[in-house]
Order: sequence, then structure tokens, then C-alpha cells
Amino acid sequence: MSTIKEETHGLAAERVASGLYDEILKGQLQAGTRLGEVALAERFCVSRGPVRMALKSLSECGLVTIVPNSGAHVREMRYEDARAIYQVRAALEAEAAMLAASRANASTADEYLTLLQLHASQVTSHPEGAYLQESEECDFHLITARMSGNPLIQRYLTHELRPQLTLLRNKHRHVTGRGKIALYEHERIASAISEGDVEVAGLLMRRHIQSSWEALEEQLPMRDTLN
Repeated sequence: MSTIKEETHGLAAERVASGLYDEILKGQLQAGTRLGEVALAERFCVSRGPVRMALKSLSECGLVTIVPNSGAHVREMRYEDARAIYQVRAALEAEAAMLAASRANASTADEYLTLLQLHASQVTSHPEGAYLQESEECDFHLITARMSGNPLIQRYLTHELRPQLTLLRNKHRHVTGRGKIALYEHERIASAISEGDVEVAGLLMRRHIQSSWEALEEQLPMRDTLN
């Protein structure tokens, strides 16, 4: 009986976590929003146990902050948090690009060509020239991580960093003209990877992440919080 109850709680927690995850990443729940257990339990028609499990899961992927005697809130990132994320991102993505280049085959260039043609049309159609890449299946960086053949890099970039990056971009996502620059940088990286140029691929990817950080940093109103 207890096992069935635990399994039921687990499924309920996954449902709550999934719902909150989507709402946070879509910006429907803003940074700092209080996530009260009672209100969430009523809203999702579950007990408080699954809600606690869901909030703990979301805190582990960096989307929720849980403070003793204060409760849970949608994470408010500090400047130092954002900088740390980009530092780790630069290291992981540079390595992913190098590994992808070392494993490049005849289909690599074709896959990137199809992807970048799609991205070019998106950048052209967006009024501010943004480069959104909202779908994981069409994300240049996640595709490069997959091409690296390293499951740990792919997991960290997909499940650890991407949610936090999306949360960060909810407030600072539209840098006018950045889309065209990013697309050009992606094209150069894709070319280096497709040609099997390991060192150049890693260098270009690291420079690209640094450029992305500098564009974001200019939008940050203060260096203490990002809210």
C-alpha cells in the first residue's frame, strides 16, 4: 500500500513540477513570485507532499529558491549567478564544439546547413532580429552538444544550464541586432566543426559565448540582482 502511495505521490509531483517548469520558462511566473504550498496544492488538486517534492526538484535545476521559514520563490538571479553560468557555459560549449569537430562526418555540414537556413529565416522575420531558438530540437548549442558524443556535456547543457539561461533571458532576451551577429558566429562555428578543425571550433565557440555574455551584460541594470 505504501509503495502505491509513494508512486502516486511521485507522479503527482512530476505533474506539478512539469506545470511550474513550463510557466517559469515561459515567463508566466516572474522572478520572485512566491510559490505557496497550500495554494499550489489546491491549484493542482494534490496534497502538499507532491508539491514539496516538485519544488525541491525545481530548486535542483536552478529555477526555484527555497529559503527556510520563508518558503519557495521563483529564482531571482544575481549578477554573480549569471556570470558564473556563462563561465561554465563557455567551458562546456567550447569542449562540445571541439569534440563535435573531432567526430564530424559527411552529414555534419548538411545538418548544420538545414538548421542555419531555418534560423536565418527566423532572424529575418523577427522585428528586432532576435535569435530565439525556443525549441530544443532546433537549438544550435544543444545540437552541437549532441554531436560531441559526450552524454555528460549534453546532460549538463540541456538539463542544468538551459533552464537557467532561459530564466535569465526572460528579462533580457531582446538585444536589437544580436540575432544577425549570433547567426554569423554560428555559421563560422558550424563551418569549423564540419571541416574537422578542432582548435578553431573551440576558439570560435568560446568567443561566441563571451560575445553573448557581453551583449547580455550591457542590459543588466545593476550588479547585485537581475530583477
